[in-house]
Amino acid sequence: MLQNIGIPGLILVLIIALIIFGPSKLPEIGRSFGSTLREFKKSTRDLVTDDMNTETSNKKE
Repeated sequence: MLQNIGIPGLILVLIIALIIFGPSKLPEIGRSFGSTLREFKKSTRDLVTDDMNTETSNKKE
C-alpha cells in the first residue's frame, strides 16, 4: 500500500500533517511513532526467535 505513494504524495502528507498538528507537535508525534515502530520490530523479532527456538527443540526430540 505505501509503495504506491511516491515522493509527491509523501510531501503532500507531510504538509497536511504540518497544517493540522503545527510545527511544535510534529517532533513529539515523530518520536512517538518511532518508539512504537521500534517496539513493534522488537516484539516481532522476539516472536520469530521464540518460534525458531521452539522448532529447533522439537527437531531435537
